[in-house]
Amino acid sequence: MESNGNNSDNRDEVVDVRSVVEAISMEEGDAPLYQVESLCMRCGENGTTRFLLTLIPHFRKVLLSAFECAHCGERNNEVQFAGEIQPRGCCYCLNVSSGNRKILDRQVVKSESATIKIPELDFEIPTEAQRGSLSTVEGVLVRAGDELQVLQEERKKVDPQTAESIDQFLLKLKACAAGEFSFTFILDDPAGNSFIENPFAPSPDPLLSIKFYDRTPEQQASLGYLVESSQFRGCVDGASTEGTNNATDHGRREPHGSVGADACHRAIAQSNSSEMAEALFRYSGPEEVMTFPSTCGVCASRCETRMFVTNIPYFQEVIVMASTCDACGYRNSELKPGGRIPEKGKRITLCVKNINDLSRDVIKSDTASVKVPELDLELASGTLGGVVTTVEGLITKISESLERVHGFTFGDSLDEYKKSKWQDFKIRLNKLLSLEESWTLILDDALANSFVAPATNDIRDDNQLKFEEYERSWEQNEELGLNDIDTSSADAAYETNNTAVKE
Repeated sequence: MESNGNNSDNRDEVVDVRSVVEAISMEEGDAPLYQVESLCMRCGENGTTRFLLTLIPHFRKVLLSAFECAHCGERNNEVQFAGEIQPRGCCYCLNVSSGNRKILDRQVVKSESATIKIPELDFEIPTEAQRGSLSTVEGVLVRAGDELQVLQEERKKVDPQTAESIDQFLLKLKACAAGEFSFTFILDDPAGNSFIENPFAPSPDPLLSIKFYDRTPEQQASLGYLVESSQFRGCVDGASTEGTNNATDHGRREPHGSVGADACHRAIAQSNSSEMAEALFRYSGPEEVMTFPSTCGVCASRCETRMFVTNIPYFQEVIVMASTCDACGYRNSELKPGGRIPEKGKRITLCVKNINDLSRDVIKSDTASVKVPELDLELASGTLGGVVTTVEGLITKISESLERVHGFTFGDSLDEYKKSKWQDFKIRLNKLLSLEESWTLILDDALANSFVAPATNDIRDDNQLKFEEYERSWEQNEELGLNDIDTSSADAAYETNNTAVKE
């Protein structure tokens, strides 16, 4: 597939990046290097752009492009993501301490939708400033300083005061890039396709924190999704006029308010989570299944979401949502907690001893962290999102997530110690499911929205399962946004209404 960059017949050929990705993807074995002639924006002559589709181990499939002009020496490179946008956004926060050069050498994948912030310098690199790139923490800072330095001579002539301020800022930025000052490196990507290397993986990194979040409508729109106000109203008043008309336009859609457990079975049957369907129907069938229009998280086409409320014994009321897209076939299921916010957090400890324990139902909310002390494994809250599965299914999902998320693990430059460390951890993780020895599963949920099913009808008779409630710390309440909630006005109105009714 390699073309000759010196062939003049290719000068009039327009190359579509998508066609390059599809063509390379069809190749068997290692992807070849694909090169085309491209216009140099500095000198106007033709240079050469090389494309390489590659898979970063345990991360994503990416398209690397590198341009070089033989006439003027201009060079640049870019990384584009060949896969889909992730269901949730991600935010990486790395604490860089002074004098530690190893932290500055960490690999950084920045997608074209990500922003980088350094609060200590009140500095932000917007999405359009540095497009998709594969670099290090130091490389990102050095490149930002070089781009600010480019127009300094012109600024000194037009606005000397601004130019002087930028010069002072560049000194601070270079000091941070040299490791002379401590700072916080924040990488925020609504598309969920950015990454900062964790050299201690699969163990947690004390200097690196990762948060996953749901995108706002503005972020959805910036990523190219179709965002309409009716989509937000549909979740509240599922029988809205637009939702009804939409169901009429698509004859395959069922009317809102399908009643009975049979409708719920049909709703979840269209989801890819059979574990969710089997687990929930061991408890209680819903009285009503609501249907409302939504947007597919993969192809942005119109689809529908079905929602019902059920009560789980020994737990609480939960909301189950399942959506499917007829256009691309994408299916997704999600569980949301119902009712008020609990006053205390909950820690669930399960001692897994036999094969029946692997079949226990597990509800993990998106605010719960997962720990397996025997492996020194800890997943931060938000990892994996909210799932309904079993103990065996949860361990399987953790294994798949680690292989997909933790990048830069089996590259050519990796030393044998780190490679053997990963391989040994994966073997130990798989041994959990073979039950060669007992192990402990801990779910720590600050909002108490997680659950592990007891083995007996009476939860008090299950000696392997322990529930502990605890007071949330100020930091946990701050992270959940509970410190900013002020209900005094609502409480006063509620008391006034009650007084008026009694009178």
